[in-house]
Amino acid sequence: MGAGDWNWNDAWIFVSAVIAERLERDRALHAALPVSGATLADLLAAADFLHHSVPNRTDLEESIRRLAGAGLITVEDDIIEVASAGEQLWRTRPFSGLSSAVMTLQAQLNRAAQPGYTDWTLSENVYTAAVREYSHRLADGR
Repeated sequence: MGAGDWNWNDAWIFVSAVIAERLERDRALHAALPVSGATLADLLAAADFLHHSVPNRTDLEESIRRLAGAGLITVEDDIIEVASAGEQLWRTRPFSGLSSAVMTLQAQLNRAAQPGYTDWTLSENVYTAAVREYSHRLADGR
């Protein structure tokens, strides 16, 4: 794989991770809690906000593997953080607003980085729990 091998889902998940982590950081700072990154449920909420759909388990797992393997995000258990290389990519993107952020980021990824690979796996149980948590948030109006 070389530069130019990133797909739309990778960019969608990356932008969702940026949004989710920033929202979680703001929540933690306002509540005087430690900042710990975004959960998978936070990521699913941001993905749904951006594209009005939730990524399926296989697509989510594959994109997280590629992004983490490229050093753009870190993932441990179900906590996702944008790594410094990902922050740099986000800060240097051409500003386009959220409506076209995914397409802009896909082009930026294809110019700037190569997809990587890490052995992280997303079990069906963990994915289902994240979807359930996100669904409860929606039902509660959060």
